[in-house]
Amino acid sequence: MRTPTPAPLGALVSTVLLSLLAACASSRAATAAPPPAGAVETLRESYVSAPNPGEELDSLAAWHGADGRPWVIATAKSMHRLVVFDADTGERLREVGGKGAAPGQFKRPNGIAVAGDRVFVVERDNHRVQVLSLPDFRPLGTFGEGELRSPYGLWLDPSADGSVEVYITDNYMLGARFDIVPPLDTLDHRVQRYRVRFDADGQATATPGGHFGATTDADALRVVESIAGDPAHDRLLIADESMPHSTLREYTFAGRATGRHIPGDTFAFEAEGVALWACGKTRGYWVAVDQLSDHTVFHLFDRRSLALVANFRGETTAATDGIALRTTPSERFPHGALFAMHADTSVAAFDLRGLVDALKLDAACR
Repeated sequence: MRTPTPAPLGALVSTVLLSLLAACASSRAATAAPPPAGAVETLRESYVSAPNPGEELDSLAAWHGADGRPWVIATAKSMHRLVVFDADTGERLREVGGKGAAPGQFKRPNGIAVAGDRVFVVERDNHRVQVLSLPDFRPLGTFGEGELRSPYGLWLDPSADGSVEVYITDNYMLGARFDIVPPLDTLDHRVQRYRVRFDADGQATATPGGHFGATTDADALRVVESIAGDPAHDRLLIADESMPHSTLREYTFAGRATGRHIPGDTFAFEAEGVALWACGKTRGYWVAVDQLSDHTVFHLFDRRSLALVANFRGETTAATDGIALRTTPSERFPHGALFAMHADTSVAAFDLRGLVDALKLDAACR
């Protein structure tokens, strides 16, 4: 769930009561919403890490280092830093960064993604994306300061030449609390695109590649954060969190709205994190979050047709924002794992082999 860009104190004072009432109403709606169509299996998490209240953990990225130790890296928005967890155990390993605009510092980090041994972090309040090397978190550069207004999520498409195509959702809004969707004809900048290249010293240089977003009532991206892509099917899925018909909308890599989206009654609350579970070149599933505050529901859609295949929830996991999926093996998860944020405080993990067996999924995903 996004947090609006802070407004001046004077504007906030006049809306404090309304804000509190709206927050309570939103929470009740999230809890009381009817379950999605189809059976929802309840599966036990492999672990839920120890809670760390007050950090406002949001998005996740998985990384498997050369030494074989897997990590999950989370953005901690309120503390303006990254938190590193052992992906096999959920143990908290270290924190990185702090509040500021200097290299290696962050302001309201939100979206995060990994390409090779580099991590890309979206900073909403620095209006940029920062690139750092792994495992040392050495700053490699920033980009987007001239175009991004309120960036939230991103997806990376690495190329054979070593460059990375980066798609970034930009949730610019109107109003004193920055919570009013702008007019449709101004939503053509909802996704910004860049080509990032690295020099001999590893420093990053980005070239803007344009922007896109439909401006029609049927296909506009009203409230955006999570985005993910599938090169095999020329498909971007972008979560539109606008209620009451939150959904995933399909765009091509060129930025064309296809007119396809997940049926509006699939998500009981906000469509949040989304990730591709690729099983071979063309088979697999899309995993998408339904951000219910009592128990998150995870929807699985067929990779090719986008048909709903299965729904499940954990015994504990709730109010999930970001997810990350890793198919490379580790000691704890030889068939890979799905990682999900729990209640802004913890990381939860599900064994992919367990999901295949419990939900009777394609055996190719084992």
